[in-house]
Amino acid sequence: QVQLVESGGGLVQAGGSLRLSCAASGRIFSINTMGWYRQAPGKQRELVATITNSGSTNYADSVKGRFTISRDNAKNTVYLQMNSLKPEDTAVYYCNHYAEGTFRTFTSWGQGTQVIVSS
Repeated sequence: QVQLVESGGGLVQAGGSLRLSCAASGRIFSINTMGWYRQAPGKQRELVATITNSGSTNYADSVKGRFTISRDNAKNTVYLQMNSLKPEDTAVYYCNHYAEGTFRTFTSWGQGTQVIVSS
């Protein structure tokens, strides 16, 4: 079981920036992928960005060039730097930890942090 604690959400004006953090603890696999997903009201949860423990990244088209995901493996922490925020970025942002074991996969979610972008 991996515990994930997010922080850094809040209210910001369009064009502004926020930095989200997610600290992981517990049974952390040495090989894993951490990422950020978001869910806006009335919409399905969607991928924002992921990063492997080796540093390979993947971004949703809607955030490419504006958001940057990074991680500090020594601190078991993943970050999401969000720049040039738009009102459509408003959502609850969830941290995710994913790993593949010998017989099954392991997925953990944080409690979510609210991001509101005002126009």
